[in-house]
Amino acid sequence: MNIEIKKSKKPVEYAKAISFLESRIDKILKNKAPELIWILEHPSIYTAGSSYNEKEILDKSINLYKTNRGGKITYHGPGQIIFYFAINLNNRKKDIRNLINKIENTIIETFKSYKIKAFADKSNIGIWVNHKKKIKKIAAIGIRVRRWVAYHGFSINVNTDLKKYKKIIPCGIKDKDLINLSKIKNQSYKNLKQNLIENFIKNLKS
Repeated sequence: MNIEIKKSKKPVEYAKAISFLESRIDKILKNKAPELIWILEHPSIYTAGSSYNEKEILDKSINLYKTNRGGKITYHGPGQIIFYFAINLNNRKKDIRNLINKIENTIIETFKSYKIKAFADKSNIGIWVNHKKKIKKIAAIGIRVRRWVAYHGFSINVNTDLKKYKKIIPCGIKDKDLINLSKIKNQSYKNLKQNLIENFIKNLKS
């Protein structure tokens, strides 16, 4: 399994990141580049997936970037881990639900090593926690598949400014709030990115 691991130290503009991913898909399909895992952070931006609704924009003054990933509207910004990938399902199981399960398991297993209990919800895609008897979202998942190469990925709020989400209905879900990892458990998350990478690669092999 030949997967390039890319970690960006400085924030990467959303449009540049997506352009890079799209280009990488073309190269993977032509066997000119290996698969990819790319960890980064975006400057503040609101993005809309293919199934978003205008009613989910609560503050009409925001700048919205319309993207081709699945899902609805979300926010990306400082304090959030973005885990992008470009994975060739032609060489694996051609099953989108199976891939989403692997993503969910990757996040849940990684959080478990930090003594954080998280879970997936079939009705609402993403990863959730029960914090002080309230269900809150800790990670968002959004993928797209082109000719059986899956890309985009997931995001995890570590210490994001959650007030930014008040301007939208994040992921189209009205009745549940979001939360930061640092709020759940105030501890070091220094190795979180590497743990996510290792668990994702392990789950891809399973």
